Formats: sequence, C-alpha cells, structure tokens
Amino acid sequence: MQKKLIAEFLGTFWLVFGGCGSAIFAAAFPGLGIGFLGVAFAFGLTVLTMAFAVGGISGGHFNPAVSVGLTVAGRFPGGQLIPYIVAQVVGAIVAAAVLYLIASGKADFQLGGFAANGYGEHSPGGYSLVSALVAEIVLTLFFLVVILGATSSKVPAGFAPIAIGLTLTLIHLISIPITNTSVNPARSTGQALFVGGWALQQLWLFWVAPIIGGALGGLVWKLVDDSE
Repeated sequence: MQKKLIAEFLGTFWLVFGGCGSAIFAAAFPGLGIGFLGVAFAFGLTVLTMAFAVGGISGGHFNPAVSVGLTVAGRFPGGQLIPYIVAQVVGAIVAAAVLYLIASGKADFQLGGFAANGYGEHSPGGYSLVSALVAEIVLTLFFLVVILGATSSKVPAGFAPIAIGLTLTLIHLISIPITNTSVNPARSTGQALFVGGWALQQLWLFWVAPIIGGALGGLVWKLVDDSE
C-alpha cells in the first residue's frame, strides 16, 4: 500500500506542477506564450506520462474524483479510497508550494490567480456558479467513462494512458475559459491554499462538482459495461 500511495503522490505532484506550472510560467510569456492550447496539452501530458510511469503501481488515479468514480464502478476497493485521496491532496499541495517558491523568485513577482479555479468574477470568461457546476460535473463524468472504457478488458492493453491524457487535454480545451478547469479536487486545493481569500471560498464547488461527476461516471459505466 505504501508504494501505491507514493505513486499517487508523485503522479498528482507532476500533474499540478506540469499543468499549473505551464499556466503560471508559460501561458502568457511575452512573445512566446503557449496560451490555452499549450496549457491544455500540458495537463494531458502530465497524466499520460505518469500513467505510463507509475500507473502499473497505483492504477494512476492522481485525482480524488477518479478514485471515487472507480470505487462506484466496482474497480477500486473502498477501503483504500481515503488514503488515496490524502496522498493526492498532499501531492498537489507540495507541487503548489514548489511552484510558489519558483514563481516568487521573480523580481516583480505578483501572485495573481496562480492558476486557481473560480467562477463568477474569478472565472476566466466570467461564467456563473451554475455554468461552472454543470461544466465540472459533465466533464468529470465523461472523464470517468473514458478512463473506465480505456482500461476495460475488451480494449487492447497499453494504450489507456494515451486516451486518458488526450481526454484531459480536450477537457481543458473546453473549460479553461469557464473555470480554469478543475475536474480534480486535489489540483484545486493546492492552488487555492496559496491564493487564499476568494479561491478558498469557492473551493467547495471544485470538490462537490468533480466528486458528483466522478460518481455519476462510475454509475453510467456500469449501465453500459457488458463485460460481466
């Protein structure tokens, strides 16, 4: 179990460090900024790479909503759910701390949004709480359906990380303007702790919506899965 938790810590750390790091340092870099497209690919690449690296050890969840969805679908033992979530959240917080340490080394450092998730006036596109709630639920639901389908016994083994990573890329392409994209409570928590204020006040949504979406994804997969 210890090795699984370390793997989840490392995977979630890399997801936050790579994904949020690309948003903080490279998205709007003068003249060479990678923009929304680059950030979306960065998040997808973090999951793709770590799913190949440590997915065979822990299952490669890196996300409390994914762990919940897999539990609902009967693919993950409920007794391991809380330890997995703790490891994921700790990994995200440590990654956010390292990002803060690096970012604060710039002479004119200003924290700004620090890639935190938000709605209303803190949504990149000014989208409402309801818009954010619906988007996060629907996108997390389909993320789980892809994960469960790509890792099913009827699909050729070894390709799941590619499908999962590209799905996370697509999710970000859709929803960065809406919420800055969460679909992952751990990722949201690490950034919110450093931003404080509004980010912590709105953090509840980025736990509730992805968890609901993940659970619904697990239930939907059970409806369509014909492997039994």
